Amino acid sequence: MLDFLRKYGYPIPEILRMGKPKVVVVDDDPAVLAALRKTLSRRFDLTTFQDPFDALVAVGNLQPDALILDVMMPGLDGVRCLERLRSIDATSHIRCIVYSNHEEMKKNATEAGAYDFIKKGEAGELRDSLERLMGLERG
Repeated sequence: MLDFLRKYGYPIPEILRMGKPKVVVVDDDPAVLAALRKTLSRRFDLTTFQDPFDALVAVGNLQPDALILDVMMPGLDGVRCLERLRSIDATSHIRCIVYSNHEEMKKNATEAGAYDFIKKGEAGELRDSLERLMGLERG
């Protein structure tokens, strides 16, 4: 129900806001994952993965509200991954934010369906983008 309300831009009733939105974070750098856990875990129910393939297998079951991923990870074409997530019914509703140092990939990532592209190291900006995406007010 929350997905439907968010997808079509309806206001989220206060009672439904109590639960934290589920977010999956995928990055091959454990330091990045640790920093994002510190920044995001107060507002979001985070599940982190270092291995992009483990993450992709789990996403169908976890059904997160959002996915944060780097577009350049060993063995994974992040742009192709975004395209596939968009094209599969079970995952097409999951909004994706790219968190990457590879700014040259921003246009491709956005065209492939990324909601936003945030440069690595800007964890506060990433949190703000996630809150906008989820319709959460600052609090």
